[in-house]
Amino acid sequence: MNAIVIRANEGEIVERDGIRYTIKAKSEKLLVMLCELEIGKETPFYEHTGEELRFVLEGEIECSIGGEKYILKAGDAIWHSSKIPHKVKNVGKNRAVYVAIGTPATFF
Repeated sequence: MNAIVIRANEGEIVERDGIRYTIKAKSEKLLVMLCELEIGKETPFYEHTGEELRFVLEGEIECSIGGEKYILKAGDAIWHSSKIPHKVKNVGKNRAVYVAIGTPATFF
């Protein structure tokens, strides 16, 4: 096998604090999730080893990273060290959807 295909309706779903995470791929080295936040929902602050990248597909999110706030809209991405305290909030008028990629897989 040279590749693994994960279909749109596949993946482990985890709901936490009103946020839906669909784990699309996970190994010791990599975690890929589809994250869906309803209006006004936010994650708590996290701090762990590794790096993260978020790519916004729909809506508008605010990423708080190390005391700085970044507003991201569809098509925007942000990359940061996971060792820095970070959280995400939906600040838009609609549901926000983004892909989160972390290495290593330390979130779930």
